[in-house]
Amino acid sequence: MIVDAHLDIAWNAIADGRGFLGPPAPRYLISRPALSAAGVGLVCATIYTAPALAKRAMRTRFVYENAHEAHIMGVAEVNYYRSCELRLIRDARELASYVRGWRRGQIAAVLLMEGADPIETPSQLGAWTDMGVRIIGPAWSRTRYSGGTRAPGGLTELGVQLLKAMRRKRVILDISHMADQAVADSFEMWRGPIMSSHSNARAIVPGDRQITDATAAEVARRGGILGISFYPNHLRKSGVTTLDDVVRHALHLARAAGGPEHVGLGTDLDGGIDSRYGPIHDLRELRELPRKLRRHFSARQAEGIMGANWIDFLGRALPAPTESRRASSR
Repeated sequence: MIVDAHLDIAWNAIADGRGFLGPPAPRYLISRPALSAAGVGLVCATIYTAPALAKRAMRTRFVYENAHEAHIMGVAEVNYYRSCELRLIRDARELASYVRGWRRGQIAAVLLMEGADPIETPSQLGAWTDMGVRIIGPAWSRTRYSGGTRAPGGLTELGVQLLKAMRRKRVILDISHMADQAVADSFEMWRGPIMSSHSNARAIVPGDRQITDATAAEVARRGGILGISFYPNHLRKSGVTTLDDVVRHALHLARAAGGPEHVGLGTDLDGGIDSRYGPIHDLRELRELPRKLRRHFSARQAEGIMGANWIDFLGRALPAPTESRRASSR
């Protein structure tokens, strides 16, 4: 089973009209039939909402001016996933059962909130966990909770409160998009499961959107996973990208993290780009990646990067059924 830890499925459908249930839109790759055909069985499906500052860069009118607007947009995306009848994995038992019975063609998702502004106050977090959210990245650019990409700064006072609430609710922390100071602040206080859903090696592609080797090592020390993004500007500074660039980041992050068991995929395919600029032009080309990984990794290690590492991490990081119910009732 291939696992992809970052896909903006609902955003693409609601903001840009690229629905999930039919074939991919022209020049794009992601849809239920395409994922099924490629052997992808589990994804982290995002709740991404764009702040007003993203309007011009992302060529979208689906933006929010305040937390309440972000909340309404986020709920709309959850409802879109429900309308697709996408199976949501909420706890470790559900994950184990799904993996045991998985057959090619089946798709399930763990909900990941990318940018926490839809949570109007940390006290509202329980409503989102009730809806199925199990992973939260506090930042995209700057949010009310955290400094973010091209927006330096640490955790805000509200961000500290959010992380405390996340720990009580057994929510996983995703540091992708968090500014360096916010990551450092999180390392100081966070004692729960941690991951980086879609950030590549800064040593290869400079910039605050990528993670440093030291950050990769610390996430790994805490038992976390580093997801490799297929976004062209995350793979190389310039020029045409290929799967060889994906392998180069996998190798670098595996070395920085102390082993390939801390590396997985978080492609962000269709997250603002079309297939003309990415390393693959049809999702079935993912089948070529294990062969390329085998140049540097064993068959078992390559299988881990393609999906088994995420399954192992989520099996440990998702709440047990009793914890899930208890957290939702608080």
